[in-house]
Amino acid sequence: MQHRMPSPDLKIRLKRHTDGSASLTLTRADGTVTWQRQQPSLALVFPPHDLTHFAVESELGYRGGFYGLVADGWEVGDFAKPWPRGPIPDEAREVELIVGFFDSERRSMDRWSAEAFNEHAEKFVGGSRSAGKMKVPVLRDDDIARVRAMRDALVERWYLLRPGDAMELEFRR
Repeated sequence: MQHRMPSPDLKIRLKRHTDGSASLTLTRADGTVTWQRQQPSLALVFPPHDLTHFAVESELGYRGGFYGLVADGWEVGDFAKPWPRGPIPDEAREVELIVGFFDSERRSMDRWSAEAFNEHAEKFVGGSRSAGKMKVPVLRDDDIARVRAMRDALVERWYLLRPGDAMELEFRR
């Protein structure tokens, strides 16, 4: 008997446009779509950030991070002021914290240990009024290695795209 892969919760399409901009198109299992066009200055930042989200949420098993919330019906614009859906849920904020650490690591061209990740997380959550009830994420070295491997492969794919081309991913919870 063959096992069929379950349908994706979300189809992700990142396109590199000929004018230097990028776009993120997210198609839910029910066929509805939300998207965002990123002007050239933001197109340098957001595609690697969005791909890091994919790696973190996929490899660490988060169901309610950015992509999980979009799969559940959130729009891309719901994640910014004026916060039409209200505060970002704790799990999504935890994911954003981890993604932010991986983004910082990538930009600094450094490699943080699990101890460094966990120390940063403890300081942020313990010292931030905005952290609310968010739990302190604890990562192991193998968690970090898996996320890095996927993120690095995805970001390399992105940078190798020619203007006008797109890459597609499937997010499953």
